[in-house]
Amino acid sequence: MSKHLRLRALTEGAIMVAMAQALSYLKLFELPNGGSISIGMLPIFVYCARWGWKSGFIASFAYGLLQLIFDGAYAWGPWSMLLDYILAFGALGVAGFFSKSKGNVFLGTVAGSLARFVFSFISGVTIYRIYEPTEVLGMTFLNPWLYSFVYNFSYIAVSAAVILVIFAVIYKPMGKYLRGEDLAE
Repeated sequence: MSKHLRLRALTEGAIMVAMAQALSYLKLFELPNGGSISIGMLPIFVYCARWGWKSGFIASFAYGLLQLIFDGAYAWGPWSMLLDYILAFGALGVAGFFSKSKGNVFLGTVAGSLARFVFSFISGVTIYRIYEPTEVLGMTFLNPWLYSFVYNFSYIAVSAAVILVIFAVIYKPMGKYLRGEDLAE
């Protein structure tokens, strides 16, 4: 990668991370113990689709740090900080593995969201089970595995679905950009 493209990747990464952070404050719905439906992950998925997994993981990790700093009120100690923020948001970089695939932003969004879900699910089972029995969406859960699945899936899957719809709408007019075809050296 040329010096020019490295600088462009760094600059674009900073912009996308800042956009992701700003969009994360526009919440369609927020759950009582953290987690919300928003399109904050969208710029990260765009960046991963354009620049691949190496740059994507760096941007995702930076986004996770910002989420921890500005939204870490829901963290219950160092393990929660690690699982819910650093690893969960850092895992969005998995989307970069699909940067060369047809439909890169769609596959990346699904894969990145699933990766985030895995870490949030583990956190729910190991850390947030202290809330047991817990009520979510009007249902009471006695099983921490089921509780964590429903709680985390309820906002991560809906956020991913909203982002997929946005990509479906913008893919045709912005496809060249989303596929990174404008990055020729």
